[in-house]
Amino acid sequence: MNDLTIRQMRSDEIALAVDWAAAEGWNPGLADAGCFAAEDPAGFFIGELGGQPAAVISCVNYGAYFSFLGFYIVRPDLRGRGHGLQIWNAAIAHARPRVIGLDGVVAQQANYRKSGFELAYANIRYGGTIAAPPAPKAGIIALTDAPEAIVAADDATVFPAPRPAFLHAWITTSGHVGRALLRDGRLAGWGVIRPCRTGRKIGPLVADDRAAAEVVLSALLASTGGGEIFLDVPAVNRDAVALAQDLGLAPVFETARMYTGAIPRLRIDRVFGVTTFELG
Repeated sequence: MNDLTIRQMRSDEIALAVDWAAAEGWNPGLADAGCFAAEDPAGFFIGELGGQPAAVISCVNYGAYFSFLGFYIVRPDLRGRGHGLQIWNAAIAHARPRVIGLDGVVAQQANYRKSGFELAYANIRYGGTIAAPPAPKAGIIALTDAPEAIVAADDATVFPAPRPAFLHAWITTSGHVGRALLRDGRLAGWGVIRPCRTGRKIGPLVADDRAAAEVVLSALLASTGGGEIFLDVPAVNRDAVALAQDLGLAPVFETARMYTGAIPRLRIDRVFGVTTFELG
């Protein structure tokens, strides 16, 4: 009964990890489980004691060079017994020899550094209630009307690895709403808003500049009628922080984006909203 048995989750079991994340106060999206399984269904692990769930983790491989770790949770009544380290090692083994990224909660950042993760920058979750804005401005289209190859190419400027399967699921899942801004026929900004356990999250929100980000953000809010929203912002993007603050949103949560090695040079100045702390 004291031996932890670790195995890969079935796709229908990923909802358990999402539920545990909700219990930790991470406020996942209502349809996250299905989207998360799209890129690497073998990247989700569960540890069991006597056939009962005791720990979960994910380490989703994006191609041959990059992986992202998330859902690192041990059942509260079983913490401090070494089960976390056991399932952690299984996830890391799944990712090797890839560079691994994660968004570390404050309480775990020292442990992540001991495991070879180095701080890149902080991400701050801003939240609040926003009134519905007026109708979207000219140039806004549904994100599903933009060719997926163009969206994927733009995503490659802000994420360390290609993730076409995940993007397709994220953009087309029922309940997720995407909008894009075209300038002179090219993609200048795009984003997705999705319903969560509490309110809605906007992510990703990618744009050439603050003006484009504001237009896309307004279109996303108009599509849902406003309400309580959350926006995860890289603290190093001053324009993104200023946008969140000018909307009247307040900091509610913080993580550290950390990596085990070098990643391609990314345009963090174009990230006005992180896709998800669980998968990057």
